[in-house]
Amino acid sequence: MKSISEAYSFEGKQLVCSHQSAVNNCEMIFAVFIPPKIKKPPVLWYLSGLTCSHLNVMEKGEYRKKAAELGMVIICPDTSPRGESVPDEKDNWQFGSGAGFYLDATQSPYDKNYNMYSYIIDELPSVIENYFDFDMSRQSIFGHSMGGHGAIVMALRNPNKFKSCSAFAPIVEPSTAKWSSEAFKKYIGLDQSNWHKYDSVALVKNDYYFPEILVDQGDADSFLEEGLRPWLLQDACKNTNINLKLRMQPNYDHSYYFISTFMADHLIWHRERI
Repeated sequence: MKSISEAYSFEGKQLVCSHQSAVNNCEMIFAVFIPPKIKKPPVLWYLSGLTCSHLNVMEKGEYRKKAAELGMVIICPDTSPRGESVPDEKDNWQFGSGAGFYLDATQSPYDKNYNMYSYIIDELPSVIENYFDFDMSRQSIFGHSMGGHGAIVMALRNPNKFKSCSAFAPIVEPSTAKWSSEAFKKYIGLDQSNWHKYDSVALVKNDYYFPEILVDQGDADSFLEEGLRPWLLQDACKNTNINLKLRMQPNYDHSYYFISTFMADHLIWHRERI
């Protein structure tokens, strides 16, 4: 692991690091905020959305003050593999670089590099455990948009790994949303039955379970009707034991103005459960 940068903030440390990823076959960058004055702090993973990297939430998310107060580590991975040898569609913001969709690709040539599910669930936690003294028995996860999709999918598939899960404006049914279904075809192939393990609504309908999920969604989000559709997850969770708390926030859009407004709420919510 290499250290790229280190800065003090609210008496904690904001680090940016990189390492060579075996599952993604490239160098991966991630950000880590370490709160002050606490031994073996719990870990909260934040997964970013389309076109983003670790930088977006690090620079715009406004999480450090509350994370320092609550004594929580915030880890912000990148959203996809990157590099000259990594296949990409540079004119397509919904696929390739910045758009890994937190899945493991099965289709050539993407299967060599685009394995973000295994990276987040297995490889990066191992790196974190080897280099930092965090309490890895207390982990939670949240994210935004594509990252909200990733967070909910990972929580549903790994209920014993995460203590809590939340999302800002998640893509809840990516297998039927235009801006994600085309990416799924290229990453996973045409057999849509293989897509369901990366689809929150499909997982719930197939009896995957997580106790509580908090979702904040702006009602002025331009992607609401076509891509996000949180009511589909709400309908799927009815008549299950999943406690979905969907909060429609008046006048808020899809941006980090929205995320930063409710960031402290989410950190407090996770800290109470972690």
